[in-house]
Amino acid sequence: MQKMFRESGHFAARHELDRLSPTSAITVSLATRRQLVDLVAIARREIPGVNASEAGLAQFLRDDPESIFAFERAGKLLGGIAFLYLNCRGHDALLLDDIDLKNPGREFLARPDEEVSAIYVWALAGYGRAVVGLGNVAEYLRKPRFFGADYFAQPSTPAGRDLLIAIGFTSIPSYQPDLWSYERPWKRVVPNMPASNFTARSFADAWH
Repeated sequence: MQKMFRESGHFAARHELDRLSPTSAITVSLATRRQLVDLVAIARREIPGVNASEAGLAQFLRDDPESIFAFERAGKLLGGIAFLYLNCRGHDALLLDDIDLKNPGREFLARPDEEVSAIYVWALAGYGRAVVGLGNVAEYLRKPRFFGADYFAQPSTPAGRDLLIAIGFTSIPSYQPDLWSYERPWKRVVPNMPASNFTARSFADAWH
């Protein structure tokens, strides 16, 4: 992850990603094809050396329409976030550093009708209050398809690392360099409490 949202002080204190409150201050929705030009422009403006392209993002949407979210306020696009939804094979390949995260093979990605094994934060870019939309995205990713999948990311700047820490990520041992993970709260085992008792409760950052 190469760069945080501006005004990332919204998450100066530590929060649980899955317990962030959705906001009505901005509109968060699945990205559309017409928004891709502007999303690429934001990424290129906010992140020096970015290699994202409209064609690349369009392929993301064709492969999985739920893979990119857009943040808007009063009709103005503030930024977006994109994910790789990995199947079991892709999850293993991520931990073993056996996947090209810039151009992952289709064999590693979950089909749109398939439950996701791991959620990789592939891109996060924006400015202003866009970061508060993470609560809306987290709410969406508590749907059944994503419910059992932990999040993963690789920060490439101190700012990106600070954002991950602020929303509950921790560095984990793996063959993948500097891999961070966020374990879903309902998957954590608490001593003397059966796991079945758990239920779900209701940054420019990265371009690879």
